[in-house]
Amino acid sequence: MLLIGLGGGLAGGLLGLGGSVIMIPCMTLLFGPRQHLHQAAAMIVNIFVSTPAVFQHLRARAVMSRVVKEMLPAAVISVILGVLLSELPIFRGDGKVYLTGVFGLFLIVVTVGELRRLLGKSVAKRRNEGGEATAPVSRRAWIVGVPTGLIGGLLGVGGGIVAVPLQQRLVGLPLRNSIANSATMMVALSLVGAGFKNYALVTEHGYHLVHSCRLALMLIPGAVLGSLIGSRLTHVLPVRFVRGAFVIFLLMAAGRMLLYAIR
Repeated sequence: MLLIGLGGGLAGGLLGLGGSVIMIPCMTLLFGPRQHLHQAAAMIVNIFVSTPAVFQHLRARAVMSRVVKEMLPAAVISVILGVLLSELPIFRGDGKVYLTGVFGLFLIVVTVGELRRLLGKSVAKRRNEGGEATAPVSRRAWIVGVPTGLIGGLLGVGGGIVAVPLQQRLVGLPLRNSIANSATMMVALSLVGAGFKNYALVTEHGYHLVHSCRLALMLIPGAVLGSLIGSRLTHVLPVRFVRGAFVIFLLMAAGRMLLYAIR
């Protein structure tokens, strides 16, 4: 569990993802498809992944506060809606395997997107890997918050896995700025999402709060350390190298989640 937390923290800090995309599949491998419990625990840990990362990104002056302010209101409302969607009858009881399957399919979609960016050869794409935004920030930034919150609440992920690529495409931001903005937004989203999801876990799924908190406490030490290291490496490592390693892990995790759902 300490190693899982470290891996989640590294990925979350490095790519502004929150870390759930690592932690939830790994916990599923260890304990089986207890999706609602794992989501509730991961949402708590995401708070401790995002917060240290934000300090590193602020030191690097990569956070664009205006973009974060535009995205955040829509994202907060959407994350609540996403949690409510995850509590639909189809995802209750034995139906939790469907939520596991949705998560696996989601990872496949993300993997395809990451592969496209990894294999992109154009000068424009390479230029967008780092540096500062030179064009005026689009007012469409708020649109990014809607799918970010919905996916985050539905699947228990930080939402950065959606926010980072959408900021690049819809707002025209460089990758490192997108990661920094995503990590900053994740602090608030994780707080809101964790509160609502853990409330639902206790009132709707028969768990006690101690169950999710116990998992979270085992993950947090490694997650904090990983986040500090990963968010620092965001501004040091070549982005294409990072994407390559991330794509390999996503493929493995998606395959395992889909296998659980099929069974």
